[in-house]
Amino acid sequence: MTDSIRWGILGTGTIARKFAEGLRFAKGAELRAVGSRSMETAVQFAEQYQVPNRHACYESLAADPEVDVVYIATPHPMHKNNSMLCLNAGKAVLCEKPFTVNREEAEALADCARETGCFLMEAMWTRFIPVICEVRRLLREGVLGQVRLIRGDFGFCGDYEEDKSAFLPELAGGALLDVGIYPLSLASMVFGAYPAKVLSAATFGKYGTDELNAVTLVYPDGGLALVSSAIRLETPQDAVITGDKGSIHIHAPFWCAEKITVSVGGSAPEVIEMPLYGNGYNYEAEAVMEAMREGRLESPVMPLYESIALVALMDEIRAQWKLRYPVENT
Repeated sequence: MTDSIRWGILGTGTIARKFAEGLRFAKGAELRAVGSRSMETAVQFAEQYQVPNRHACYESLAADPEVDVVYIATPHPMHKNNSMLCLNAGKAVLCEKPFTVNREEAEALADCARETGCFLMEAMWTRFIPVICEVRRLLREGVLGQVRLIRGDFGFCGDYEEDKSAFLPELAGGALLDVGIYPLSLASMVFGAYPAKVLSAATFGKYGTDELNAVTLVYPDGGLALVSSAIRLETPQDAVITGDKGSIHIHAPFWCAEKITVSVGGSAPEVIEMPLYGNGYNYEAEAVMEAMREGRLESPVMPLYESIALVALMDEIRAQWKLRYPVENT
């Protein structure tokens, strides 16, 4: 593997543009190609981000010999098939979260990566930003003692027209998959286990998907996570991890935080500031490239088994609400 790793981006929407911007700050990354469903949108994207190879279909991008790794930036129901297309073409894949719509798809996708011998990772960029790396270090050192409670939320007030895709059932819309994955992933990272008990409730909107939800997770060691997400309600957007020796407050917005406050025992709270370099997406890109250079097939920070477990957890939550997406009925 050469020092420079060549990227392709599959999709040209908002998240694709954020990732393209992040790649500008990722050492050793070269944005080589973009694939869309039309040449017009591919060219528009390519002109904005100076991308030399423009593809009018996803199959053409997957076959591009000048691409080493593809970032999947399409709607949720397309993640599995688009990722498998690229894996079967011999490309490494970074798939935008949520990994897939359900557990069955997640397991099939992970199996495909193992069969093709290609790297695959869910694009949970929060795991790789400096503040969250520092949180993991503090937890490893036992600063909080035994973690007993996590509280976190991600809620924004979306517009039915401007943010329509976030609401549509045919796109696996709703708060849970769109933004609820963030606090759920944080809880999974901290507790490192699948919850023994799941309690949840949701409020549904005009399109039939969850616009507000609250979830309580009870872990085998007695730890609790209280998480919520919303797409029609602005929430505090922070997170707190509490152990029997103290707490860590991850300041808002916690998924791309630049500051934490550590409070331990009777000591004065310590504020740790770690500004982002770039827009934050560059950190996950660099982690992918590091893994590729090391010959890894998955990330130790965001392993495939955990991505599958998180999708399975969201399946369990949705089952409590009796929410299924049209793509699951075909």
